[in-house]
Parts: sequence; C-alpha cells; structure tokens
Amino acid sequence: MEQLNTIQLIAVWALPVLFAITLHEAAHGWMANKLGDPTAKMLGRVTLNPIKHIDPIGTIVVPIVLLMLGGFLFGWAKAVPITDRNFKRPQVDMAWVAIAGPASNLLMALGWAVVLKIGLLLQNSAPEIGQFMVYSGTAGISINLILLVLNLLPIPPLDGSRVLVAFISKKMAWQFYRLEPYGFFILLGLLLLGLLAPILMGPYSFLQNLIYRLFGL
Repeated sequence: MEQLNTIQLIAVWALPVLFAITLHEAAHGWMANKLGDPTAKMLGRVTLNPIKHIDPIGTIVVPIVLLMLGGFLFGWAKAVPITDRNFKRPQVDMAWVAIAGPASNLLMALGWAVVLKIGLLLQNSAPEIGQFMVYSGTAGISINLILLVLNLLPIPPLDGSRVLVAFISKKMAWQFYRLEPYGFFILLGLLLLGLLAPILMGPYSFLQNLIYRLFGL
C-alpha cells in the first residue's frame, strides 16, 4: 500500500481497525454473559455498535499514529467489565472469556479474506471497487492477525495471561497478576527495544500464509 497517501490509507484501514478492536471486546462480553456474568450485557457492551467500545486513544489516535509512522498496526478499545465471582469456575471461565476475543479476530480475518478474494475477482470488471476491496481485505487480515497474536501473549492484562492462569494454582495466579500494573510498560519496552515485532511475526506469518493458501490468494 506504499502508493497510497495518508488520507487513502486511513480510508482503507478505518473499518478493519474499528471492527477488529471493538468486536474483540464485544466477544469478551458475549462469552462472559454465556458463562453467567451479565455485567457487560447490562452495561450495553455486548453490541456491534463500535461507539460503545471506542477508546479515543487506543482506537483512534494510536492506530493513526502507527499508520503514519509505517510500523505494524495495533490498538485497543475500552476493556469490557467482567465480574468473575459470577462464574462457576472463575479461572477456567475467565480463560474462555479471554480466548473469545482472539477467536473473534480469527473469524474476522477469514471474513476479510473473503472480501480480498471478491476484490481480486472484481478488478477487471470494476477496478476501483475491486482495488479498494483488495486493500481493505488485506488490511483486515493484517490487523486481525496482529491483534490475535498480540493478545495471546502471556503478559497481564492481555488475554493470553487469563488463559495461562487457568493452568496454574490460585496462589501462583495471584502472584502473576501482580504484574498487571506493569503490563503496558513491558509491552512498550519490548516495542522500543525492537523485540515485539520479531515475537509476533512468526505466528503472524504462519496464520497469514495459512489463510492465503486456504482462500487461494
């Protein structure tokens, strides 16, 4: 997408980023409600309306800045409130709630692959529409796979940490969660040291190649 200007890049990435981030959070709330915690549903967070999930910094400012800088793109929405005491098996149920977010990103990546495939088929008959769909589909696959892989890192408060906790004792889980206030700074440190991208690229490339082969892209 090097030939696109800033406005065109924002137009291409806007919907993929918005839905990737906000539906990720909605999936957490949906799973929590299924497992017995209606907190998110009562607060109107189990919805496809992105306005309910938008965090001005994480959903808008950070993705735009990263897009302009040319780095890999990620962001976040407002965290969905979860009351784990409503769960029958708090640690295990929290793991299912956590995995719902990345699972939604995988499904969205597959959906954007369909958009990309259709765009390629339309390039000859409707080149402008086809090209936009190709760009958007490519962006949708990319942002969703980045969020999937990033969120599965076992760093509190990322989803991967909630999954990990399902396999350790309550005492170890309590000790582990003491890292949560420092999770953002750990990620920032990895990013500034140039270590975050190499950590993500292995699983990201594997999933991207798998999806491209699956859809014949």
